[in-house]
Amino acid sequence: MDYDIIIIGAGLSGIGAACHLHRKNPEKKYKILEAREEIGGTWSLFKYPGIRSDSDMYTFGYSFKTWDDDKSFADAPSILKYLHEASEEYKVKQHIEFHQKVVSYDFDTSSNLWTVKTMNPSSKKESNFTCQFIFNCSGYYNYDTGYTPEFKGLENFKGSFFHPQKWDKSVDYSNKKVVVIGSGATAVTIVPAIANQVKKVTMLQRSPTYIAALPNKDKIAKFIKKVFPSKIAHTFVRTKNILADMLFYNLCRKYPETMKKFIFKGIQKELGDFEIEPHFTPNYKPWNQRFCLVPDGDFFKAIKKGKAFVETDTIDTFIENGIQLSSGKILEADIVISATGLQLLPFGGAKIKIDSVDFDITQQFVYKGLMLSELPNFFIFAGYTNASWTLKSDLTSEYISRVLKYLQKHNHKTIKASVIEKNLGELPLINLDSGYIHRAKDILPKQGDQFPWRLYQNYILDYKVLRINSIKDKRLQFR
Repeated sequence: MDYDIIIIGAGLSGIGAACHLHRKNPEKKYKILEAREEIGGTWSLFKYPGIRSDSDMYTFGYSFKTWDDDKSFADAPSILKYLHEASEEYKVKQHIEFHQKVVSYDFDTSSNLWTVKTMNPSSKKESNFTCQFIFNCSGYYNYDTGYTPEFKGLENFKGSFFHPQKWDKSVDYSNKKVVVIGSGATAVTIVPAIANQVKKVTMLQRSPTYIAALPNKDKIAKFIKKVFPSKIAHTFVRTKNILADMLFYNLCRKYPETMKKFIFKGIQKELGDFEIEPHFTPNYKPWNQRFCLVPDGDFFKAIKKGKAFVETDTIDTFIENGIQLSSGKILEADIVISATGLQLLPFGGAKIKIDSVDFDITQQFVYKGLMLSELPNFFIFAGYTNASWTLKSDLTSEYISRVLKYLQKHNHKTIKASVIEKNLGELPLINLDSGYIHRAKDILPKQGDQFPWRLYQNYILDYKVLRINSIKDKRLQFR
């Protein structure tokens, strides 16, 4: 056996998992395999202007490492700086091997070991690593390409066209007419970031998204940080923000019409005399899809100042100098940015096998949001859709730390979850009505309709389940 644990991916979850091991299970020998040439995952991959977190950094950061910047919503360089600090503080970097893209996992039941086959994306050289446990922190989307629909007439367009995941830094957008297709977090980030440099930028959306403005500097957090020592202050602010986010989410779910009016009132206040219909009034309930947060209302300010524009319509066809809409209107464009979403890709597209037999993840249920049924010694790191990603990955690390100690204490080599319920119903894994989720429903594992096979998207409940409740469970088999 080469390692006790192999962590896949050196992004936010992978670095966090390694830091937890250093803190809680220092006796374990681990290796991080990263397909790219640097740490950071999403935050080093995406290069589009203004890229930032739309979750506050007190909850998006780690529980064990304070966020000391004044800004609550950090840009990518600040997040990368934070990640590098954490990896140095907890001696993670020496455990990372770059240019190792996982091709397959194969669990041998006689030795209770995983063999991880990797390939160097540049040299195509293959390598094998063996370990007892896999921590899959490879994210949930395809790093090679984003999602771009088939646009009629695109071949006729004479300008530049690209997806933000492949941002072309050589393209000069100064004093150009730019159209950004999409209405999600990427689009509402790019538009204000380039508004002052371009001749005109228009966000073209098929339908609106819920957008809310929040101040980028938290006055309460600033006061707490003045009064209390750094670590205590970080815990207080983190707790405050967790509870505030949970309250807002649950109010949206319980009183959707009331919260709709509240959100629309906030948007109208930001936009002043600008009419919010039809561009900012979605026809679905709040939190049926992900919410977009804009720090200091920068997106609304760009529109109010006449620097940016919004069109709500569908595309009929691309033409030589832009886009013709279904209404007949023409949007002239020198550059079109297709901020049309991600392509989900579980486990980075790697094959999973047990004793060299293919393991079908789509037939399995997710146990407590961190293991697949019938898959031994394999932990998955997935965050929340209604709160900061890291909140759940932190709890996952805490739970795994307890599992490792439990296995060691009882001299077990494997842990596996099995469905014992006779009447377990099936639900989609991700409870959001978003296009990228619908497109991926046939390649994802399943969610059950009852605990512990159901993901409740509730931090307090998960805290109890993963940090307090006993590891022992009749659904878990130890060997």
